[in-house]
Amino acid sequence: MESLYYTVEKQTTGIYKEKGSKFYSYLFPIINEIDVNPILSKLKKEHPQARHFCYAWKIGFEKGKHRINDDGEPSGTAGNPIFNQILSQKLSNVLIVVVRYFGGTLLGKSGLISAYKTSAKEAVKNAKKVLLEERIALRFDFDYHLLNEVMKILKKMKGEICKQTINQKVQIGFDTTKKEWEIYKEALSSLDIKINITV
Repeated sequence: MESLYYTVEKQTTGIYKEKGSKFYSYLFPIINEIDVNPILSKLKKEHPQARHFCYAWKIGFEKGKHRINDDGEPSGTAGNPIFNQILSQKLSNVLIVVVRYFGGTLLGKSGLISAYKTSAKEAVKNAKKVLLEERIALRFDFDYHLLNEVMKILKKMKGEICKQTINQKVQIGFDTTKKEWEIYKEALSSLDIKINITV
């Protein structure tokens, strides 16, 4: 059975307090890794007195691409519990940042793990999840006389033509979901066309 993954519709926040420390959590939808640093910079400007900006993000399906950061907290006490919330909720294409204001009392390793986990959970709890479908980019190369047949199939598919060159030889770029491709690939593959797929 295919695993389902979700992203979030928009940014959400949460707050958790423990022994004087305040943990502000932020959950953001992201498209790729380059979205992360501008968000972190913005949060650092908004919270100039905060001690730690711990985070985790994940992009893609299955294990996908991900990163965790403890930002000065003891190793494994911040980034991992944040990331585990992403995994447990089947989220992807998201970034969770937890901003900590130190309250003067040390929480210990187990206390930190619990605090970062709970704080991340608060932001996730307030989010509206959206099904994330794996997309693929297709490129079709074929002779002009096949254009009508190819277009008939593409019109049935949920997707978007992103590039089109029509001469004696035709080249069409088409963006769709992996699920749609599975439905229509046999019909397209039966035609005398060259198909390139980028996941």
